[in-house]
Amino acid sequence: MKIKIKNRFSHEIVLKGEAESLRRFLAQAKSSVPDLCGANLPAANLVGIDLARMDLRGANLSGANLTNADLTEANLTGCNLTKANLICAKLIGADLTDANLTGADLTMAVLEGATLVNADMYWTVLTGARLKSADLSQTNLSKSNLTVADLSEADCFWTDLSGANLTMTKLMNATLTVANLSKAALTKADLSGAVLAGADLSGADLSDAILTGADITETNLIGANLTGAGLLGLDLTKAKR
Repeated sequence: MKIKIKNRFSHEIVLKGEAESLRRFLAQAKSSVPDLCGANLPAANLVGIDLARMDLRGANLSGANLTNADLTEANLTGCNLTKANLICAKLIGADLTDANLTGADLTMAVLEGATLVNADMYWTVLTGARLKSADLSQTNLSKSNLTVADLSEADCFWTDLSGANLTMTKLMNATLTVANLSKAALTKADLSGAVLAGADLSGADLSDAILTGADITETNLIGANLTGAGLLGLDLTKAKR
């Protein structure tokens, strides 16, 4: 089949050729193609593709199937990944600054050390995802599902996690300074050693959560449910209640 990939902004052809499928075409072209900046690939079937360290800045991958794809250290700055399927995808060290991942499925994806600064991840599924040491500062994760995800040592400065599901999520030693966690579900979450200074946890469900050694200076806990929570060593007088 003949394949033409156009730039989503200029509509110019950035890559063309023939192959059995788009996935095979991109796999074959990877070694010779310098980048796919702005490539228009909506709803593309890219299951299992290796795009590690590729430059995909500004590409349109909305609705694409990237299940089990390898995007290790890929540059995905400003990418459109709305409603993309990234189940079990490998995004270790990838740059997703300003990317749009609204409604994307990243179940069991590996994003350790990834940069997601100012990304839009509203209503994103991150169940079981591994985000250890990821930079999620100023990211919109409102209403997202992060059940049993690993965000230990992640930077969530000014991150919007309002209404998010963080049940049994690992947040050990994470930085959540001035983060918005209002009405978030944090049942059985592990927040030991986390920095929650100035964070908004009003109306959040922290039942059976672990907060041992957490910094709750000026943390808003008004209306929060702390039933059964582990509060060893916490000075609740420093928080707003």
